[in-house]
Amino acid sequence: MGQKTATEFLSKLDTRIHTLKEQPFIGKPSAKKPEIRTILITRHNRLYYKVSNKAIIILNMYDTRRNPQKNPYES
Repeated sequence: MGQKTATEFLSKLDTRIHTLKEQPFIGKPSAKKPEIRTILITRHNRLYYKVSNKAIIILNMYDTRRNPQKNPYES
């Protein structure tokens, strides 16, 4: 990954995390565990998180190009 690509990715990630701070339930519930929510960061990267009290706990980032059967949050 080049410097420009990494910088763009981090910018998108920062924007999405800021959005989560404002609207923590914006993500859709995961198929296997509805208490865990997901949002798309880029076309190929999905962030999984849960809302606990007043905290947002980031659990995982998953590359959507990988084998979907190995994703622990989706069917």
